[in-house]
Amino acid sequence: ISIEGFNKMKLINKAVKKFIKFSDITSNRVKATAIIPIEDLKKLYSSSDMVKADCGGCKGCHDCCCGMGDSIVLDPYDIYQMNKHLGVKFEELLNHKISLHAEEGLILPNLKMQGKEDGCAFLNEEGRCTIHAFRPGFCRLFPLGRIYEDGSFSYYLQSQECTKANRTKVKVNKWLGIPDLKQYENFVNEWHYFLKDTKALLLRLSDARLNQELSMYLLNRFYTTAFDLESDFYKQFDERMTQMKKLIYTLDRQ
Repeated sequence: ISIEGFNKMKLINKAVKKFIKFSDITSNRVKATAIIPIEDLKKLYSSSDMVKADCGGCKGCHDCCCGMGDSIVLDPYDIYQMNKHLGVKFEELLNHKISLHAEEGLILPNLKMQGKEDGCAFLNEEGRCTIHAFRPGFCRLFPLGRIYEDGSFSYYLQSQECTKANRTKVKVNKWLGIPDLKQYENFVNEWHYFLKDTKALLLRLSDARLNQELSMYLLNRFYTTAFDLESDFYKQFDERMTQMKKLIYTLDRQ
């Protein structure tokens, strides 16, 4: 391992150890633990459907960017986008813009909340998003949500989460504004069910040391080890996921 690689892993391990020791620092879980109203799930949407989600640029409002605790979880594509457009590595983001949190045995990154408003670290003084063009998928989705069923997912409108009045209709795919949306949706779906299966495996194994090692391996495989920014993200993700699933399969057989 190179000096640079050693120093990077030293920084990541230090952040993880600090996180584990002070894992109760993030206490604002109000929005993160909200129960989905049954009414919201009565109408589900696909990416080609129209939905009343357009907030008109959120002028004068950034409520959904504040007080979110550790609920804005970042997936590998989010970090890839930040690496590419900000020109910074994961460990640099970890210093100021993102945090780590525990989620049913796994350690995953999330957007960091800070300041008097407990706002996203990427907000400027006017309360506007400084990474709006490449904001995380969770942020693009709002005020929509996803409900996962039978190996797939549908979109739904979170009727009580956005405070903006008089929202207008917009196609889901236009609202998301993500290139190659079908590929992205396949990635999101696979990532969701992979995490779900991995959490279930960790619960079955009930081995604290193995859980921590596997969680660290996942963090390193999909986050701290940077993707090639000049190559297709989805192809690289598929290669890493294939290797990760082989490991999960081996552990599950033990």
